[in-house]
Amino acid sequence: MASAAEQLAANLNFGAFAKADELKKRIWFTLGALIVYRLGTYIPLPGMNPDAVADLFRQSQSGVLGMFNMFSGGAVGRLAIFALAIMPYISASIIVQLLSSVIPSFEALKKEGEQGRKTLNQYTRYLTLVLAVFQAYAIGVGLQGSGNLVLEPGPFFLLSTTITLVGGTMFLLWLGEQITSRGIGNGTSMIIFAGIIAEFPSQLAQTLELGRQGAISTGLLLGILVMAVCVIAFCVFMERAQRRLLINYPKRQVGNRMYEGQTSFLPLKLNTAGVIPPIFASSLLLLPTTIASFSQASGGTGILSIISTYLAHGRPLFMVLYAALIIFFCFFYTAIVFNPVETADNLKKHGGFMPGIRPGERTAEHIDRILTRITVLGAGYLTIVCLIPEFMITYAQIPIILLGGTSLLIVVTTTMDTVAQIHGHLLAHQYEGLVKKAKLRGARR
Repeated sequence: MASAAEQLAANLNFGAFAKADELKKRIWFTLGALIVYRLGTYIPLPGMNPDAVADLFRQSQSGVLGMFNMFSGGAVGRLAIFALAIMPYISASIIVQLLSSVIPSFEALKKEGEQGRKTLNQYTRYLTLVLAVFQAYAIGVGLQGSGNLVLEPGPFFLLSTTITLVGGTMFLLWLGEQITSRGIGNGTSMIIFAGIIAEFPSQLAQTLELGRQGAISTGLLLGILVMAVCVIAFCVFMERAQRRLLINYPKRQVGNRMYEGQTSFLPLKLNTAGVIPPIFASSLLLLPTTIASFSQASGGTGILSIISTYLAHGRPLFMVLYAALIIFFCFFYTAIVFNPVETADNLKKHGGFMPGIRPGERTAEHIDRILTRITVLGAGYLTIVCLIPEFMITYAQIPIILLGGTSLLIVVTTTMDTVAQIHGHLLAHQYEGLVKKAKLRGARR
């Protein structure tokens, strides 16, 4: 078995890729789906004033709108039919995960395997629809009350805006599922990834323009590019880092045969929470800025304007609160997605144990202690990566998206997952080829 795996790994090259027709079909399907998504980000909502939309977004892009615009590939800034993107689905998924840890019936579904997972996915879709309707209607009301953005305000505009935005979100949800089943996988992540990558050229052009105008020296510009490469390498290293706990399985007898004991590992990722903590932290901190921007656009002022001034990008208060919220959500979300007690019980049921640790409660305490320690490192890693652009925007006025933060984390993790998916398809193709050759040799004999 080991020799077969080594042979598969040795033959995993471009020649194998050229022969993998099924994989090429999946890649072409994924590219086609992403092109459809990108075209949708340029189709505007009906009844909008494009010039007024551009002016409003220019005033509010430092708030939540700027972050949503990044995730939607510029659709929010153009108020396109995909302006909501799949953010309602992400919110619904997080809510269902939270409920799975709180409500016993949801927790029972989580333990039922494939059937329970399908039921939870269906609940997630229903909740996505509800959230999308609520957000789309709120956007319609906000657009009508923001000056001359709407050419013909009224009930018909609210209805058409709600239906269009909700339809766009549900279409993207369906498109993501098609990429997962018929493409190379990770459909939801691929859609977000495509939106972020689409904004890279404009951000890079802005940085180079600053260098051409003399706002950034050539040395600093080269240093920024080197730093970007180093940050990407650091993210790849930390995302691949894991602590592997040794698991032993004793000898067992099945009938008259005695099977030797086995050894495996329980992998604990350094960053168990993924990109959820930065997304939550950014949303909470940028919400006052967004509300204040709309208030100023409508002619109002107040305490929100003062708060938004202190919570602006690069300000000390913003960076301190940002770091604190990232660390908090790292521990909070890790506690939700990974249950040491449940893991210890599963090991005990299957006869597995950790050397020197008693099965059951002691094992759960041991796993929890190690998980807490590596989560400290993971939280520190996320904090450093997300604060780098804040320091750069303060001291060098560099676009945030290039050097770190949530966008870079999503790009790195999605790229790594996609490469793993492609390798998996290539290995499956090579394995099928070896099986066919073995059958032909057996038939000839």
